[in-house]
Amino acid sequence: MNELVLLRPWWLLVVPLLVALALWHWRRGPEADRWGRVMPPAMLKAMRELGHLREGTRRQRIALLASAALLGLGLSGPAVPRADAPVLAGSGAVLISLDMSPSVAEGPALADAQAAAAALLTAAAGRPVGMLLYSGEAYEVAAPTADPATLESQIAVLARDTMPDGGSRPASALALARQMLHDSRDADLVLISDGGGVDGAAQAEAERLVGDGVRLSVLTLTGSAGGSADAAALEALGSLAAPARAPSAVLRRLAQRGTLERDPALATLAFLDLGPCLAALAGVPLLGLFRRRA
Repeated sequence: MNELVLLRPWWLLVVPLLVALALWHWRRGPEADRWGRVMPPAMLKAMRELGHLREGTRRQRIALLASAALLGLGLSGPAVPRADAPVLAGSGAVLISLDMSPSVAEGPALADAQAAAAALLTAAAGRPVGMLLYSGEAYEVAAPTADPATLESQIAVLARDTMPDGGSRPASALALARQMLHDSRDADLVLISDGGGVDGAAQAEAERLVGDGVRLSVLTLTGSAGGSADAAALEALGSLAAPARAPSAVLRRLAQRGTLERDPALATLAFLDLGPCLAALAGVPLLGLFRRRA
């Protein structure tokens, strides 16, 4: 990959400042130094001829500005992605919220929901995984566990009579998820639903989850695999949405190195920083300033 990124882009502010400084010096002119203000021209010329005063040449000024510009560009951290970047699994829990309302449990959508939930267990990549079910009310099936294989059998036995009540209230599921993930850092919640029951209360609970730092993803059951609910309202709940039959986008999010994305210190491990090499070039324009004079 040859995509160029900047790890510390705020250092680019140095460049316009240097341009402004160069224009200011150019407008002042070569004679606008402090000695020229207090000494008569004849005396100033004599002092320079005797070697007591040395005027900075135009080449020296350009060298200083070029060196400062290269240093600023180097500090901005130009970098390219590393092919051998370490992959760190996220440490936070993954919680699966499965819609078991009649429109899902009594139709072909249930099979798609079960397949998507099973795929999420694999994508968790060692992270603790928990699960809850909801229809009219939400029920905790399993708290986040480091052995998600125990959830496979529970997902497999889901049926139309699993839930004791009907209806569809995703707001109750989001509220329960917020309680279950209260002490979990870097957590993900994946809502698998056909969109039934999405209302203002559900949107408010989703905003509270995001405020707590939980990433909310949505897998939608649509078409022949779902009910006739508003899928657009369901997708608006999360920061990422994908069809339950093609959940690759959500699976990639769970498999991403979450720690590298959130910790700036570890984020540099994913890139080859070219900044030190560029900053080292700042010494080249300065070499001429050390030239010995007769």
